[in-house]
Amino acid sequence: MPETTRGRNQDRARVAGGQDHEVRYEANKEHASKDDVKSAIKSVGNSRDKVEDELDRKG
Repeated sequence: MPETTRGRNQDRARVAGGQDHEVRYEANKEHASKDDVKSAIKSVGNSRDKVEDELDRKG
């Protein structure tokens, strides 16, 4: 079976709210708190683009 990047790209498009390292990474990247990131995930879902837009809007 040939290796593709499809799964990896789909994974990068999401923020796993239950994974502390992903929440921490997104918080550092967006200069927000971990609680802000978790709140954004609950509010708009786990799409990385939507979470970042929500954090930009609040920040």
